Amino acid sequence: MKELVLVLDFGGQYKELIARTVRRLSVYSEIRPGSIGANEIKDLNPIGIILTGGPNSVYLPGSPKCDPEIFQLGIPILGICYGMQMMCHMLGGDVRPCEKSEYGRVKAFLKTDSVLFAGLKEDNTVLMSHTDFVYKLPDGFVSIGATADCPRAACACPSKKLYGVQFHPEVEHTDNGQKMIGNFLFNVCGAKGNYRLDDYIHTQIRQIREIVGGQKVLLALSGGVDSSVCASLLSKAIPGQLTCIFVDHGFMRQNEGDEIERVFSARKLNFIRVNAQQRFLSRLKNVTDPEEKRKIIGDEFARVFEEEAGKLGNIPFLAQGTIYPDVIESGGKLGATIKSHHNVGGLPKNLAFAQVIEPLAGLFKDEVRILGRKLGLPASITGRQPFPGPGLAIRIMGEVTQEKLEIVRKADFIMCEEIGKLKRKPQQYFAVYTGARSVGIKGDDRTYDGVIALRAVTTSDFMTCEYAPLSHQILSRISSRITREIPSVSRVVYDITSKPPATVEWE
Repeated sequence: MKELVLVLDFGGQYKELIARTVRRLSVYSEIRPGSIGANEIKDLNPIGIILTGGPNSVYLPGSPKCDPEIFQLGIPILGICYGMQMMCHMLGGDVRPCEKSEYGRVKAFLKTDSVLFAGLKEDNTVLMSHTDFVYKLPDGFVSIGATADCPRAACACPSKKLYGVQFHPEVEHTDNGQKMIGNFLFNVCGAKGNYRLDDYIHTQIRQIREIVGGQKVLLALSGGVDSSVCASLLSKAIPGQLTCIFVDHGFMRQNEGDEIERVFSARKLNFIRVNAQQRFLSRLKNVTDPEEKRKIIGDEFARVFEEEAGKLGNIPFLAQGTIYPDVIESGGKLGATIKSHHNVGGLPKNLAFAQVIEPLAGLFKDEVRILGRKLGLPASITGRQPFPGPGLAIRIMGEVTQEKLEIVRKADFIMCEEIGKLKRKPQQYFAVYTGARSVGIKGDDRTYDGVIALRAVTTSDFMTCEYAPLSHQILSRISSRITREIPSVSRVVYDITSKPPATVEWE
């Protein structure tokens, strides 16, 4: 029987990190609204509950609260940041504004005789982010951790299996944070750690076969990780019954379209590649606004897909590579594999499909990548960097032209090839055609050519990121190759802006 840990969301930005950390420890997790009722929780029968952080103050009217009955269910609970304050407040403790707020990494002293911190050293650096603190603990609770400015940085009521931490154990900036969550799962909740992606594959294959039977399924294949893994799973479940339409808008990275065709043409599915590069380029003529570019590309994609789908006759099922964060952000609950039709990804609303199949809707991105490897997809696809749907069109500042596409595609290829030689790589890296021009010298001639910007970032979640401190040696090599191999580029610059204030992409 699959064990379940519920992550109850109170508006914290790290809810997905918490759920992913639990899954990495081989325990299945789901994120649910903090307002979920105790009776529904009983029906779900979780082995543990984690209360997330959030931006509110628990003592103010209207601040989110959980159903008070959940503290009487006998299910182990771990409150994180706002989750700890809310638990203490609702159980009779006193939460007040801090005299001195704590933000960033601070030193915490933890009582290692507590089951929550077993096996850790007493002093750990943790990530704090709070303006309120627990002034007085509820009856039955004891402090099991403190910082210089927060005497109750962690608390416990062992008899009721209730625990709280003011800091964030789910982030990389907290020492031994995963170990703390593991202690809660295995030492408090009694988890066996029986969640395996192999089981997920078998379950989805069985469900897909039960619903689809001998009928056909249609998938819009973008070439990204999610749709590629979705196609691979479906071709394994229903060989010969899947049709993939790959709309090549001409904004892919170098050789990507051919790689997608090579991989999926060899699988037990009907692969259709639509080379629509000129259609998309003509619609983007004289368009410079990035949002308008996105809307036009999405609209044209829908038109092309609709035309191709119409040629195939009646296909009752539409498959989509929706993943769990998409479900969470849309406010939906994780339900069955097969869902009633809804318009996701810009596909036409009038396409007549009986049902939508979303076999990846229970997985996070890192799990999707692992699943793809288990299904035999090459690393060139499963390890593919995040890539926006409009592709290189929004890595070109200003109007998109064939000439600019060739320039940025070549520059991006050079950058990826050189960084690909490194043992430790940033999580994302790419080139941008800035639209600026700069004076230069090539040979004995004065030039006035394009400027390419390089972007490389390190991140664990893409909600925030730091620019990657690439060595001068690698940057010099990339710059020399770009200016030497692309005659119309005279200058290369490196973007050293973090997120925030910048975003990862330039448009």
